[in-house]
Amino acid sequence: MGKGKKWKHGIYARMLALAAHALAEVSKSLTFFRTFNFMQNKHEPKDLWEEPFIPASAWTPCADQRNWTRSEGNNGYIMITANGGINQQRVAVCNAVVVARLLNSTLVIPSFMYSSVWKDVSQFGDIYQEEHFIEYLSPDIRIVKELPEELQSLDLEAIGSIVTDVDIMKEAKPSFYLKNILPLLHKNKVVHFVGFGNRLAFDPIPFDLQRLRCRCNFHALLFVPKIQEAGALLLRRLRNHAPYQLALHLRFEIDMVAHSLCEYGGGQEEAEELEAYRKIHFPALTLLKKTRKLPSPAALRSEGLCPLTPEEAVLMLSALGFNRRTRVFVAGANIYGGPSRLAALTNLFPNLVTKEKLLSASEIEPFANFSSQLAALDFIGCTAADAFAMTDSGSQLSSLVSGYRVYYGGGRMPTIRPNKRRLAGIFMKNSTIEWKVFEQRVRKAVRQTKHVFERPKGRSVYRFPRCKECMCVAEEAAAADVVTKTKRKRRH
Repeated sequence: MGKGKKWKHGIYARMLALAAHALAEVSKSLTFFRTFNFMQNKHEPKDLWEEPFIPASAWTPCADQRNWTRSEGNNGYIMITANGGINQQRVAVCNAVVVARLLNSTLVIPSFMYSSVWKDVSQFGDIYQEEHFIEYLSPDIRIVKELPEELQSLDLEAIGSIVTDVDIMKEAKPSFYLKNILPLLHKNKVVHFVGFGNRLAFDPIPFDLQRLRCRCNFHALLFVPKIQEAGALLLRRLRNHAPYQLALHLRFEIDMVAHSLCEYGGGQEEAEELEAYRKIHFPALTLLKKTRKLPSPAALRSEGLCPLTPEEAVLMLSALGFNRRTRVFVAGANIYGGPSRLAALTNLFPNLVTKEKLLSASEIEPFANFSSQLAALDFIGCTAADAFAMTDSGSQLSSLVSGYRVYYGGGRMPTIRPNKRRLAGIFMKNSTIEWKVFEQRVRKAVRQTKHVFERPKGRSVYRFPRCKECMCVAEEAAAADVVTKTKRKRRH
């Protein structure tokens, strides 16, 4: 089913037909308006392409500002082999930078773990500019490319210097590292973190360390020239003859689908295929299913715990008001169900492109067997698009992209973050709900996520950089926002 079978749209057939009719009517209107020289996107709601500008633009990047002297790294060496895909690895790298500073240790250029899911042998220098990384962070920490010769022969496992994710709780506080890792550094001179997925808390953490985290993510990690050049070419072609571009991260690869434990309309064949995948790639989850009573797929969906399907994504975009002429850049690799699963999206939004369509075979060939480098191209396309829509807010790529758009967007780069729980309740009425009502409810559910707010305590600075550690607030803009709100209240 993953590749060859045609996908039936099942429960959403009625809604997709209504969406197609609505978009066709809009297309007729657009033809009329173009005849009289009106804007092509006149029928698209204005806020699709905008953020609440005044409060959003009040926040400006300032993670590059420093107020300390360099750490000399005298306490030993930190090594890291980060797991996951490019986005998980990026988070692990920046967390390791902070830990190196915290422990006054020297960071060795990170390594990336080979994954049976991602199947990519790329290392740090294949994706990011090593020299820039070392130089840019030199006022903060000492970074070297390899251990000194006298330490390279150490058996790190034998001396207890290998620290895995089993040894560190998720989002461990700085005090954990000072209490448990620093003595190990003093003793063995080297500590090697293996995995290091989300192993450093976001709060509480000292101001300057949090700012260093942001500085690493938003300033120190630059893609290598070949990725930058291909990304620039991709953007030029994406923008060609398209006044607006929407990037859509369709997180619907088989690993996400299998791990979610949800059902997606493929019946028994789908269930068997996903269970077989789980046995190989998520054995702990398979064991959990056998030993515990887990929520049913229906319960998971009603709670908004399932990624949006391609059909649900296209219904959301249609309801929001994107029209058939919108240039849609779809990010993601190997959508579960294959091309037939994308039929609803391509039928309703024919102006759809991917990196594979925008770049020629020879241009994309250097990245063909490197999923992380391909993901970097998706990252570039998503961060630079006029609007960005995610289908799963838990996705690392969506999280990092939305943070980048906040940090560098100047209040002009909106992100559509669906509240999946609210949308699930709307989708459940698909057999009876009228299109206009569906539109109203979807727009209300999405607009409620577009408020500008400061990072909530404990949440990721990579995703929510609007905080004093990462960004600075322009007082004049903030004051102007207060005046605007006061005027609105008086009018109403």
